[in-house]
Amino acid sequence: RGLRAGEYLFPARISPEEIVKLLQDGKVVVRRLTVAEGLTVGQVVALLDATRELTGLTGPAPAQGTLLPETYHFSHGDRRDAVIARMARAMDETLGQLWAGRAPGSALTDPGEALILASIVEKETARREERGRVAAVFLNRLRRGMRLQSDPTVAYGLALVRGALKRPLSHADLRTPTPYNTYLIDGLPPAAICNPGRAAIEAVLNPAVTDELYFVADGAGGHVFARTLADHNRNVAKLRNIRRRQRMPAR
Repeated sequence: RGLRAGEYLFPARISPEEIVKLLQDGKVVVRRLTVAEGLTVGQVVALLDATRELTGLTGPAPAQGTLLPETYHFSHGDRRDAVIARMARAMDETLGQLWAGRAPGSALTDPGEALILASIVEKETARREERGRVAAVFLNRLRRGMRLQSDPTVAYGLALVRGALKRPLSHADLRTPTPYNTYLIDGLPPAAICNPGRAAIEAVLNPAVTDELYFVADGAGGHVFARTLADHNRNVAKLRNIRRRQRMPAR
């Protein structure tokens, strides 16, 4: 009596008495599942399906962006739908906490909008030091009624129709209408484009203080920011020159 079911790790040369005590204490093996920032709900579900120590189905897919990227602990035999529910609760709690501590005067009207914008910031930059500035650029554009013109939203909208893109975006893609093409629609897209992490949500609710309106890749994994269109166009020209040199054959 008093033995607890579960997955146990028995060290070498353990005695029968020690085994019984271990089973009575219920100190089961704790496994970990890490969900990276920026994954879509479909990718999270695929990760759970590939985790053989879990059981059951994930159930109906939750809305995009509603699962918090984090490391989750579980035991052998835990249900997939229960893990999904934990991820959704974690996002609700995190979003509610961060929304309550948001900076005053935000252009965002509710936590749902914060989640959408955070998902865009998550896809725009992986650099911690840039998130606040990227968020500020988008918020400044929203206040001025400017379109966000975010490439990741275009790619996401096209992927919903055609499947994941396996090539860079083209000028034709930017002109292709979808509900997520922020080159063509005003304001935010209708839903998140991935599951943003806590840092991205914090960035949109407490952004950097700047009047910048533009940014473009710098060719080295980061971005260069600009306040005026003229400065932005110069930065774009520099990036094109960098890419042109990178494509030149070595001599």
